[in-house]
Amino acid sequence: MSFSRGPKEPVPEVETNVWACTSEECNGWMRESFSFQQEEPHCPLCQSSMTQEVRVLPEVK
Repeated sequence: MSFSRGPKEPVPEVETNVWACTSEECNGWMRESFSFQQEEPHCPLCQSSMTQEVRVLPEVK
């Protein structure tokens, strides 16, 4: 017996404001809307400063 979930609908992607780590050794980033700090946050992974960017990401509802 085989179970198939069928084709999945694609998740729409939207331009999203994010904070990105400035350290070249770190790939840390977070959605601006998920950041608890309103001013420039520090990277939660390496504590480096972060800069604002816009990325195309799957929409989160």
